[in-house]
Amino acid sequence: MGTSKDKHISRRSFLKLFGAGTVGAAATLAGCKGGDKAGEQAAEEYKNQVEPPVGKMTYRENPKTHEKVSLLGYGMMRLPMKPDSQDEFDQDMINKQIDYALEHGLNYIDTSPVYCQGQSERCTGIALSRHKRSEYYVATKLSNFNREYWAADKAKEMYHNSMKELQVDYLDYYLLHAVGGSMEEFNGRYVDNGIMDYLLKEREAGRIRNLGFSFHGKQEVFDEVIALHEKYHWDFVQIELNYLDWNYANEISGNNVDASYLYAELQKRGIPAVIMEPLLGGRLANLPQYLVNELKKFDPTKSVASWAFRYAGTYEGVLTVLSGMTYMEHLKDNLLSYCPLVPLKEKGMRSLDKEIAERIVGLENIPCNDCKYCMPCPYGIDIPAIFVHYNKCKNEGNLPYGTGDPNYRKHRRQYLISLERVVPRERQPDHCIQCGQCEPHCPQSIRIPRELRKIDEMIENLKRDQ
Repeated sequence: MGTSKDKHISRRSFLKLFGAGTVGAAATLAGCKGGDKAGEQAAEEYKNQVEPPVGKMTYRENPKTHEKVSLLGYGMMRLPMKPDSQDEFDQDMINKQIDYALEHGLNYIDTSPVYCQGQSERCTGIALSRHKRSEYYVATKLSNFNREYWAADKAKEMYHNSMKELQVDYLDYYLLHAVGGSMEEFNGRYVDNGIMDYLLKEREAGRIRNLGFSFHGKQEVFDEVIALHEKYHWDFVQIELNYLDWNYANEISGNNVDASYLYAELQKRGIPAVIMEPLLGGRLANLPQYLVNELKKFDPTKSVASWAFRYAGTYEGVLTVLSGMTYMEHLKDNLLSYCPLVPLKEKGMRSLDKEIAERIVGLENIPCNDCKYCMPCPYGIDIPAIFVHYNKCKNEGNLPYGTGDPNYRKHRRQYLISLERVVPRERQPDHCIQCGQCEPHCPQSIRIPRELRKIDEMIENLKRDQ
C-alpha cells in the first residue's frame, strides 16, 4: 500500500478520531523500524520448521449457527510492515499470509477499526476480498473509546465504515470492544445512546451474525454485563486466557480477572469463548532459558509457543484462539499446533498453569502484553518497546543489578547498547512527563508512568557509572 494521505489515515487524524493514548496506534516492536531484522530473527528461530499439513485443521462448532470455526484465528493487530518503515504496511505479505492461512483451513479473521493506526480493517479487506465470502468468518469491533464516538450517529458511522473497509455486506462476529472499565462507561458507550438496540436490530436483520463483547477489566463489570445475557443473548465473549492468567491474572495486575473464573461463567451459560492473548503478547514464547529447558524435556520438537496454544485450545468451550502473526514462521508454527490439535492431558495442563506459571510470576516482570492500547503517547515514547526490552533482559539474566555483580559492567553495556537499537533515543522513558494519559487504557492495569520513571532512573544510574 502507498503512503499518500488519500490512502492512509494520518497520525493527527488518528489521534482526533480515537484520542491520545487509545488503542492500536503503532505496529508491534517486531513490525516497526528494524522489522526486517526481527523477520530475519524469526526465520532463524524456525529454520528447521516443517510445513503444516493441509486439511488437518481442528474445528469447533458454533452452537448457534452450527458453522465450523477453525480453532486458530488470525488476529490482524500485528500486521507485517515493509522493511525499515514505521507506517507502511506490507500488503503483498499480508495477502500472502492470509492466502496461506485459508489454504490450511484457518477461517476466522479478527480486526478492529483502531488496530494498526486505523489501517487494519482496510488491509484485511483487501486481502480477504480476493477470496470467496463463504471461505472466511470476519470479526470486528465497535471501538468507540473516545467520548465523541459515544454519540449514536458516530458509533453507527464506525459500524458501517467497518463493513465498507472490509468490503462485506454483513459481519460474522461483532464485538463491543474492551468492556470492563465501569458500568457507567458501558452504559454511555452502548445503552444510553440506543446503540445496543440498534445492534440487536442489525443482528435480527442478518447484517450481524453473532454479537458479543471483548473483556478487559473488573470482575464486577463482567458479572453485570454477562448477567445481561438474558436480555441481549450474547452469542460469544472474547476473553484473555492462557496458562499464566488461568490462576494468576488478578495477582499479577490486581485489576484483571483470572481466566478460570471468566471461562467458568461462560460455560455456565453455554456461551462460546473466543480467546485473545494466548501468548500474552509474546511473553509466553520468550521465557527464560531454564523454563524453556523444562518445556523441552516434554517434547524437544515443539516450540515454546506451541505449549501455550495447545493449553488454550484444549478447553472444549473455546471456539477459536486468536494470534497476531506478523511473520510467516509464526503462522506456520501456530498452524502446526492446531493441524490437528493434540489436546494436553490433565497433568500437562496443571504443570503449565501451576508449576510453570508460578515460576513466571516469581520473575516479577512488568506485565506488558505489547498490545499497544497505551499508544500513541503524545510525547512520542515507545512504551511497549521499553517494557518488552526490560522484560527480555531480565528473563535472560542480563539486567545490571549493581556494582557488586561480577558481570555488572558487561550487563550495563549490553543493556544500554541494546536499548538504543530497539528504542530510538527520542522515544525513551526520559521523555515521559508523567501525564498519565496512557494508564487508563492498559488492560493489564500497569502503572505505566511509575514503571517508566523507575526504568528511566535505572538508565540514568547506568549512564553515570562510566
